[in-house]
Amino acid sequence: MPLPPTLTALHDLDAQLAGSGYAVLDAASLARLAGVPGDALAAWAPLWDDLPPDTFLKDGGRYRRRRHGCFVATPADGKVQAVPHRAHWQPLDYNALHGGIERWFEPLHTAMAQAPAWRQLLCALANHSATLRGLPAAAPCYVEAHPFRIDTTDGIGRPTPEGAHRDGVDLVVVILVARLGIKGGETRVFDARGPQGLRFTLTEPWSALLLDDERVIHESTPIQPLDSAAGGHRDTLVLTFRQGGFQGPR
Repeated sequence: MPLPPTLTALHDLDAQLAGSGYAVLDAASLARLAGVPGDALAAWAPLWDDLPPDTFLKDGGRYRRRRHGCFVATPADGKVQAVPHRAHWQPLDYNALHGGIERWFEPLHTAMAQAPAWRQLLCALANHSATLRGLPAAAPCYVEAHPFRIDTTDGIGRPTPEGAHRDGVDLVVVILVARLGIKGGETRVFDARGPQGLRFTLTEPWSALLLDDERVIHESTPIQPLDSAAGGHRDTLVLTFRQGGFQGPR
C-alpha cells in the first residue's frame, strides 16, 4: 500500500514551511487557500487529455506530455498578468539532464489560464512564497505553470528523469491531478544540507505538496502500469514561484 503523507493544517502552513521546508495540503485545504470551491479546480482535469508530447526528453522516452505558461502575480492587489509566451529554461546547475537549453512547449489552455480560480490560486500561493522569503505581498512574483502527464507508453514513466533536484526558485508546488492504473510515483523529499528525508505517495486528486526550493531537493519515483495492456498515467500541475524575474540564459 502507498505510504500516505502527513497533512498540514492550513493555519499551520507558513510555520510548517519555515520549520521543515515542505508541507502537504489535502484537496479541501488547497481549495480553501485559493478561496474557491473544490469543483472549480477539479473542472480543469479534462484538459490533461490534451497535452502535447514533450519532444525534449534526452532519454529518448515518449512517456511525458506537457504545456507551459508564465505569469506575474502580485498578491497585494490580487492581480495575475500572463506574459508573452516564452521558453522554459533552467541552468545546468539545477537540471543536469535538460538544463542550458530553451525548451518551447505549447501554451496553457485558456479555459484554465483565464479562469478566475486560476488567478486566485496563483495569488494565494504567491503570497505564501513571499512570506517564506520575508517579502511584502506587493512584491511581484514570477510564476511558471507546468501541467504534466506521465504515462506508461514505454512500459515505465519517469516523473523526474533528471533525478533528485532543486528548481532554482523560491517555492515549488506539486498538485496531484489524477492517478490512473499505476503503481509507483512515490514522492521523496530530502534536506539539501544533510541526510534527512521522507517519502510518501500523493493519491488524493488536487492535494498539493509545497517545497521551499532553497532548503530541500525532491524527486518522484517511476510509475508502472497495474495492467500492461490497459496502461496508466499520473497527472500533475507543477507551479514554481520566484522573486526577481524568470530564469533565462545569461
